Amino acid sequence: MKNSIFIWALRIIAAGILFQTLFFKFTGAEESVWIFSKLGMEPYGRIGSGIAELIAAVLLLIPRTTLLGASLSCGIMIGAIFSHIFVLGLVVKNDGGLLFSLALISFFCSAMLVFLEKKKSRI
Repeated sequence: MKNSIFIWALRIIAAGILFQTLFFKFTGAEESVWIFSKLGMEPYGRIGSGIAELIAAVLLLIPRTTLLGASLSCGIMIGAIFSHIFVLGLVVKNDGGLLFSLALISFFCSAMLVFLEKKKSRI
């Protein structure tokens, strides 16, 4: 029972972070446009990553597809983390490192889900 609650908490945290960023990506918020312009991927990278994040978030919340969603989320977040480290910087537009922190949290929740789901499928 405790393990089930922990897994659901990981799912909700990761999916919640992914869902939260969709509004900014799909509405063309100034910060999102700036980020993807700096990466040389505006607007297609912004919209494409938003679609990938939407798919990952939905898959995370469906127990049968959690492993797939968590794997996709890990890949997306590795891209976000590397973008922050190598191009954008840890602080974007005076956010105090919030976007970078959210990427780390989402990555670690998703990575933990990958580990737990793979372990569960072997039993």
